[in-house]
Amino acid sequence: MKPSISLTRDGKLIKTSAYYAAMIMLGLVTASSGPALPSLAAQTHSTLDTISIIFTTGALGYLLGSLLGGWLYDRLPGHSLMAGWLVGMATLMALIPTISQLWLLSGVMLLVGLMQGALDVGANTLIVWVHRRKVEPFMNGLHFIFGIGALLAPVLIGQALIRYSDIDWAYRLFALVMLPVALFLWRLPSPPVPAPREEGPANVSNYPLVVLIASFLLLYVGVEVGFSGWIYTYATTFQVGDVTAAAYLNSAFWAALTVGRLLSIPIATRLSPRTILLGDLLGGVVSLTAILLWPYSTLALWAGTLGLGLAIASIFPATLSFAGRRMTITGAVTAWFFVGASTGGMLVPWLIGQLFTALGPQSTMVIIFVDLLLATGVYALVRWYAQRE
Repeated sequence: MKPSISLTRDGKLIKTSAYYAAMIMLGLVTASSGPALPSLAAQTHSTLDTISIIFTTGALGYLLGSLLGGWLYDRLPGHSLMAGWLVGMATLMALIPTISQLWLLSGVMLLVGLMQGALDVGANTLIVWVHRRKVEPFMNGLHFIFGIGALLAPVLIGQALIRYSDIDWAYRLFALVMLPVALFLWRLPSPPVPAPREEGPANVSNYPLVVLIASFLLLYVGVEVGFSGWIYTYATTFQVGDVTAAAYLNSAFWAALTVGRLLSIPIATRLSPRTILLGDLLGGVVSLTAILLWPYSTLALWAGTLGLGLAIASIFPATLSFAGRRMTITGAVTAWFFVGASTGGMLVPWLIGQLFTALGPQSTMVIIFVDLLLATGVYALVRWYAQRE
């Protein structure tokens, strides 16, 4: 029998801390592929267009993990499930630097993505179950913490390359730190699944809105994963920075995303999610426009990278908060949101990889810019439908 831990009357604080710790681990794993991409290509004797398949398999695994996790969290203790995903992910991360065949690496990335998706659905669902309709600042904090892990990953990989000329040290460190977090979660009692009537008038079966929000998240995550996954290779290929500078540029994106999510915590208590989302999308369009207009400018690249990170920082948590005001958030509903998100993470980086060599690195920013414009259009549809309802 697992020992029970409670710091507050109902254990909300300690449970929230556990979800935050899990999200740091998720951030480390998510942001590791971008700066490690050239090393993984060399390790598997692959070209950039072929190694980009790991983004596709990872996102496919994420999609499957989102569906599986959403089904499981409505039926089994959530904390035990999250602990299991972390242990499995740690094992696979330790194996990645030893794999020399691309097909095998792709398979491992599929499994890593599956565990990422299930872990992400768990943290985002369970924190809603713990805090219910007061979840907005805690949700923003959850995604801020994810940014901390994502910020650290490129720095650690860059240091591993500088000191040891390989990525082994960084990946094994990532694996090691996941184990205490898994133990922490396993010892906590899981929150109960909420009944639909506990959420008041929100409609649990608003399927058109679920589809629209999932489509919006598909496009948004395509921007985030496409940019973070390819900015390192874009910068080095475009010769606007060396290997170290490109690693720091990647970290700068995640740092801006993290700061933006920190700032969004007090903002979420003053502005509605729909107002925050509109500002986020407009800021992202302006930032990418600067990079497109001055492609050879180091200053424009850094300013656009920081601006994009700040602008889109609160899109994901604000979208989930927006949805939570209009429907009951179950594991299944959250899973469909993450299916959309993982599909975007699968398609956009893969598309960039196919065009990067054929059309040049500038195609990276064009694809991401068009993606963000489409996301803005879908958001307008979401607003229209929600107001009609």
